[in-house]
Amino acid sequence: MLARAAIPLLLLGASILGAPSAPAAAGDRPLTVFAAASTKEALEAAILSFRRATGTDIRLAFAASSALARQIEAGAPADLFVSANPKWVDYLAERDLIVAGTARAIATNELVLVGPAGADQIALAAAALNARLGAGRLAIADPDHVPAGLYGKAALQSLGLWPALAGRLAPAQNVRVALAFVARGEAPLGIVYASDAAAEPAVAVIARFPADSHPPIRYVAAALSNGDRARAQAFLGFLGSDAARAALAGAGFSPPDVR
Repeated sequence: MLARAAIPLLLLGASILGAPSAPAAAGDRPLTVFAAASTKEALEAAILSFRRATGTDIRLAFAASSALARQIEAGAPADLFVSANPKWVDYLAERDLIVAGTARAIATNELVLVGPAGADQIALAAAALNARLGAGRLAIADPDHVPAGLYGKAALQSLGLWPALAGRLAPAQNVRVALAFVARGEAPLGIVYASDAAAEPAVAVIARFPADSHPPIRYVAAALSNGDRARAQAFLGFLGSDAARAALAGAGFSPPDVR
């Protein structure tokens, strides 16, 4: 049975979400970045170089892009948004919450099927998938709201697999929770990004979804209107640097111009 994931919506320190006794000057407080859960290792590596070069402290909050966008809309304090689906940047832009002209693609990704480490490769066919699932379920980020789940649903529909698998899903609040279901043995299979699979030694990639079976997976970052615009745009510029691209590539992402 799948355990309920005890993962908070935003992985932020209390010093950011709490109410300080006196407001800090913009340059004294950490730059707050709300980022798609799948970017965790890449951004953690990238900010080390940025901090060394600029002295800027950065706080990262990871969750599903859809959840983060809603939090930003509700007034959560953040300076930069990194989304796994451009539509959530567009959503915020329509509400004047994005600094005009700052949105840029920083990486692309691939959609894969994972099983436990050591699992054999599998054909993306209904009979094979149902046999491998047995009495278990297919872990996937929420296919109605979360980018990884939306891409996964699109791929299954494109390959004609949705009718056979729609009733066998284990929806998760974000792609990292779906990954954890497989890593912990709570689901036999899961649909995640290639970068997620690269970050978890307890899973193995057993199939890759064709690139044309789903919309391109593009990560877009943008400065937020209510944040520290100058420092946000400085970090945004850094995300296009060789150092940041190396960190993204090391975490399993591809350059933004690949797809």
